[in-house]
Amino acid sequence: MRALVIDDSRATRAILRRILQQLDFEVREAADGREAMGVLEAAGPGGIDLALVDWNMPVMDGLEFVKTVRARSDYDALILMMVTTEGDTGHMVEALAAGANEYAMKPFTASVIEEKLALLGVPGGDR
Repeated sequence: MRALVIDDSRATRAILRRILQQLDFEVREAADGREAMGVLEAAGPGGIDLALVDWNMPVMDGLEFVKTVRARSDYDALILMMVTTEGDTGHMVEALAAGANEYAMKPFTASVIEEKLALLGVPGGDR
């Protein structure tokens, strides 16, 4: 499986990359939503299976990224998980309504990410 980690924090990207690599994902990274769209387009539809998306980023934030991806039917199969500090119910509802499949709060642990992936039926999340 191929994953894309989208976060403006290099440290958070490194942590998520390590967690996903331990679950046998091939991982790509982007520092904002616009860069992530470039990675998605370069990979083509089906080229990325899962995206872990931060909410608060410059250029294109996570919610805008989710809405942009969901507006394109060629990315319908892409699983989107918000991984963010935005913990209030309103943000969670807004992200899920926009098309995110799951929502994880920072700070997180490897087991939280694995549990969320298992809920989504993603291989590697059921260890």
